[in-house]
Amino acid sequence: MDKKICIKVLKFGGECLRNSENILKTVEIIMSEKCFPIVVISAAEGITDLLIDGIIRSKEKEVNVSETISELTAKHYEIAQESIANNTVLNKTFRNITLLVKKVERLLYGVSYTDEVTEAVRAHIISYGERIAAVVMSGILEDKGIDSTVIETDKIGLVTNKSSSEQYENATVNLEEFKRKFKFTAQTIINGGIIPIMTGFFGSTPDGKVTTFGRNGSDYTASVMAYGFEAKELIIWKDTEAFTSADQKLVREAKVIERLSYYEAAELSYFSDRILHPLTIEPIAGTGIPIVIKNIHTPEAKGTIISSDAYIDENIIKSIAYNKNICMIRIHGTGIGYKPGLMREIGNALSEENINIFATVTSQTTINILLESKDADTSFGILNNIKGGGLIERVDFIRNVVLVAIVGEGLLKRRGIFAKILNAVSLMKVNVEMASAGASEVAIYIIIPNDDLWDVVNVIHNEFFS
Repeated sequence: MDKKICIKVLKFGGECLRNSENILKTVEIIMSEKCFPIVVISAAEGITDLLIDGIIRSKEKEVNVSETISELTAKHYEIAQESIANNTVLNKTFRNITLLVKKVERLLYGVSYTDEVTEAVRAHIISYGERIAAVVMSGILEDKGIDSTVIETDKIGLVTNKSSSEQYENATVNLEEFKRKFKFTAQTIINGGIIPIMTGFFGSTPDGKVTTFGRNGSDYTASVMAYGFEAKELIIWKDTEAFTSADQKLVREAKVIERLSYYEAAELSYFSDRILHPLTIEPIAGTGIPIVIKNIHTPEAKGTIISSDAYIDENIIKSIAYNKNICMIRIHGTGIGYKPGLMREIGNALSEENINIFATVTSQTTINILLESKDADTSFGILNNIKGGGLIERVDFIRNVVLVAIVGEGLLKRRGIFAKILNAVSLMKVNVEMASAGASEVAIYIIIPNDDLWDVVNVIHNEFFS
């Protein structure tokens, strides 16, 4: 941008609007920022789920619409009332909430009357969680004497790509096109000097239909904005700790990780509770803009800093993460490894149904495919219909498994790490369904039975961190 000033993008998750205590801390963080803050806001905690449930219930009974609207209104009125002292500002905020809620109401009645909901309509409805949260946050800042303006990201050129199957809830941004078109908008916002409260989670197609980025999609929005504004830093604020050496629900001794590389963070983003949206790193990977994940309850703490630096820890391993939401499908055939184009045929068949493949491991007689559990039945049917030139003999399911990722820079360069991991797991008498090293320079993967997760994570953590 032409006008070079210090800019930081501050993203606040829905838990930051959980109660008046969290909201006050959020406002203090915004007020104390010395750089010009670009605020990206998520829907208040639980609101996206409320809207999704409201869509389902609206199809069932018309009377359910009013119940959803009453709850949606009450929750946001309560947040505003707890946080805004000035009656004039409070009443103004109430009016802004009501205007947006009425739009949701009309959309839900449309669903009820037609007894159907398209993906485009669904995406539009659930985008209102962020829209309402933004007007509430703007009202709270006004109550504290801070000027702000609400900016809905689908109206400022956050244009997304759709897949060939019109996917509206897993969109991505064409970054080059966005940067080119956003330059004037960014400069106008900076020149205005008023803090923007930007809606996370969604953008729009070239023809103006709302698309969303999936769960935790506001992280991705914030990263795109950091890229667009050429920010000094992106800070993602939560009300919990940042990345840790293991899930603290499984390992009490797990510690906060102070430093991660872009590649390590990208790997970890696919696992556990998804501290970050999986695509958060992509927009800024080539810019060197650091991401800092911090806890609103301990703003003085360093949190986790994610940068382009490939820092190798003395333990080599930075974190042990896991994903329980997977299944494994095995395709068997005596000559399967010799069939040219078979993997492409399989990949194309699954991608046509928007099914994402986590990973594949192949041999001459077996192809192992990792998928999300929700796609298991559909994938099984598709793969059973692929003939593969008569080479596919059978397709098997393996359910109730968990993918464990051991992540750290230097894993593949340090001799004996893979053997040390497998040896530790074998001491627990755990059967490893599959193991993989080399697909990523910073991660080793193993697949184990669900019931063995606690033992495996703890024994690996003890091996490297005790």
